[in-house]
Amino acid sequence: MKTILFNALGLFLIILIGYGLKRLNLLSKADGNTLSKIILNVTLPAAIVVNLASLTIQVSLFSLLFIALILNFFMIGIGAFFSKKSSVTEQEFMMYSVSGYNVGNFTLPFLQSFLPAAVPLLAMFDMGNSIMLAGGTTVTVDKIVGEKAPISLGGIVIKLLKSVPFSAYLLMLILRSSGTSLPQSLVEMLQVIANANTFLSMFMIGLYLELKLPKMSYSLVLKTLGLRYAFGLGLFGLFYLLPIPHDMKLVLCLLSVAPIPTFSVINSVKAGMSEEVVGITSSASFIIGLVFMTAGLLIIGI
Repeated sequence: MKTILFNALGLFLIILIGYGLKRLNLLSKADGNTLSKIILNVTLPAAIVVNLASLTIQVSLFSLLFIALILNFFMIGIGAFFSKKSSVTEQEFMMYSVSGYNVGNFTLPFLQSFLPAAVPLLAMFDMGNSIMLAGGTTVTVDKIVGEKAPISLGGIVIKLLKSVPFSAYLLMLILRSSGTSLPQSLVEMLQVIANANTFLSMFMIGLYLELKLPKMSYSLVLKTLGLRYAFGLGLFGLFYLLPIPHDMKLVLCLLSVAPIPTFSVINSVKAGMSEEVVGITSSASFIIGLVFMTAGLLIIGI
């Protein structure tokens, strides 16, 4: 229990350091954008390769890919149902914000610091999650609000293949399915890069953290976060009670209360929602997610 709490506090301290340096004007949100590019294109792919280097392919792993798709569609539906009387912009914001799971920049580094053995399960879930974040969610949201979906199936595939983390997932899945192993010397070199992923991810969150919001927007933010985490806790309880393997139970429970993904933030802004509202909602979800995921570890155990 002490290990879990101290590790979680360590992650929170990194977030606070990033936020503190931004408040002191030593760094800015623009530096967070730079870190994001480094994480998505360097440290996260390295972490994926290292964690999946000895992956044993099991049929049960593929169920996580389909669970990710189902959960995304389910939460989009929840957002649509509870925002049907709102403006189109608020409907889209609600659907983007209550669905999707922040894996690469939060759940993976979080779980990596506690239970690296569960990362392969998380990776398979994220493949399904990435399909939705790369375009599946946008197409679904546009259909619900009556707009013409601008992204085709081919467009989604191309967008996925341009994603370095998804390509790393796909490459390792192909290699391990064929029984091919990477040279140990290469894995050890990548391990050095992968070790930086957790720190950089948490530090980036600190740089992005926003605590200012126009008063008129409080109700929308509270409703959005309330929906995401009310149903997230419900899913947590469901997965906790299901008779499934411990590591799968742990991964699904933690993902149920994970923060809002970056793609959802980008899509909400594109839909016309103000950056301030999107920023505070995303920032609050990081803090709430960290608290709930830590509590989840304490409840389930590692």
